[in-house]
Amino acid sequence: MRAETLNCPNCGAAISSDSPKCQYCESKLATVACPSCFGMMFVGSKHCPHCGAAAVQPTAAALSVLKCPRCVIDMASIAIASEKMRECDRCGGLWLEVAAFENICRNREEQSAVLGGATAAPAHPLTNDEAKVRYVPCPECRQLMNRINFAHCSGVIVDVCKGHGTWFDRDELSEIIQFIRAGGLEVAREKEKRELQYEREQLRAEQFAASQRPGPFERFASQDERIEGLSAARGLLKFLIN
Repeated sequence: MRAETLNCPNCGAAISSDSPKCQYCESKLATVACPSCFGMMFVGSKHCPHCGAAAVQPTAAALSVLKCPRCVIDMASIAIASEKMRECDRCGGLWLEVAAFENICRNREEQSAVLGGATAAPAHPLTNDEAKVRYVPCPECRQLMNRINFAHCSGVIVDVCKGHGTWFDRDELSEIIQFIRAGGLEVAREKEKRELQYEREQLRAEQFAASQRPGPFERFASQDERIEGLSAARGLLKFLIN
């Protein structure tokens, strides 16, 4: 989603909707997407300035305290729409449990609520330290998580613990939601269907080719028949010569 220009609710200065703080009064800012028109608005707004729809507000959530897998500090527990998640105030990363992420992937209203809500920091060039691939532990079981390309084709690499949840570095959840809203999951499903169909056709072709090859007993029978045929031919030739 392209960043919009909004006014700081504290000093009134014009700022980008994806700015983490006002560059004039340095107030910490965060934005959410309108559940109706998906326009960006500041957290704390009661209604969308674009269409007037009621805002969906992030609120505190009652979750156990877990540490950020990158910063190793306690994460804050928040709820956006009906989904509870944990956010690191330092790096902007998010920890979503399995069910919460699945619900967000299915629910368009919760997708709009998440967009920009907990990942307010703007995109920025990666530093050398950030650019290095580093496996991080699951906040719950402490086992190193697998790094996977979401939907195998989104280009967003996330850290996943199959039993507990998914870790999203700053902006990654927003990128995934935009990928979903652009029809990325449907494209991924169609691609997977084509690949499965190709694999089935290959398997059928291999099975058919195997069925056409003679088995060991068939090969022995063929060899015996050939020997008998040669013997009979030699016998006939010998009879004719003599």
